[in-house]
Amino acid sequence: QVQLVESGGGLVQAGGSLRLSCAVSGVTFTSVDMGWFRQAPGKERESVADISWSSSKIYYANSVKGRFTISRDNAQNTVYLQMNSLKPEDTAVYICAAKYWSGNSYTVSDYDYWGQGTQVTVSS
Repeated sequence: QVQLVESGGGLVQAGGSLRLSCAVSGVTFTSVDMGWFRQAPGKERESVADISWSSSKIYYANSVKGRFTISRDNAQNTVYLQMNSLKPEDTAVYICAAKYWSGNSYTVSDYDYWGQGTQVTVSS
């Protein structure tokens, strides 16, 4: 049974930082690329960042480029999202996801497994 469990969300003031973690089990971690998505109330789920199994290929949405950093620890089966300079518009549920296919596409349908999400709220 594949499980993706996020942690690290919370309430932070604008300009602050948070580090999200996603622990993965039930799948060979080095066989999947990992992504972070977010979904705000009334909005579609959107891709935030993605990292290939070897960390050699990294993608960021334009809205977070320069502020967020994705990384992974293959020995710990964990992917991270360091979020700096947070803005109120970053408020959302952040969800990690895994995909076997390593192509340059980061839509919801590209991913095979999903976590439940962790709430991030940025106050102004």
